[in-house]
Amino acid sequence: MSDCLFCRIVAGEVPAHVAYEDDEFVAFLDIRPLFPGHTLLVPRAHHETLWDLPPDLAAGLAHRTQRLSVAVRDAMDAVGVFNAVNNVVSQSVPHLHVHVVPRRPKDGLKGFFWPRTKYASDDDAAATAERIRTRLRAT
Repeated sequence: MSDCLFCRIVAGEVPAHVAYEDDEFVAFLDIRPLFPGHTLLVPRAHHETLWDLPPDLAAGLAHRTQRLSVAVRDAMDAVGVFNAVNNVVSQSVPHLHVHVVPRRPKDGLKGFFWPRTKYASDDDAAATAERIRTRLRAT
């Protein structure tokens, strides 16, 4: 879909800091992260919601979310991660995506109030994506 931002990222038409990609999925840094390392995992094919996803891709999404969660946790020296899939309500881009957010005790994230930040620079974002890629290659 030419008007879908995530489809355009997947197609390489819009730049993104890609942390993972394969034939079915792409993961890239959120441009307004909750914390550095906040990554979005999307299917390459356009599906708007989790319930639109074919079962074979749903299984693949779960597997990649698991791998990416461990990589983000380790790359960002976090204690754990927060995973979220938003469908329809407050979904700013209508393309299925899983948020993988590194978490630490007392990091300030409370409930569903998500104060967004920015990377200090494009180089900082690129280095963060490389840290996650390195962890993914190790698993």
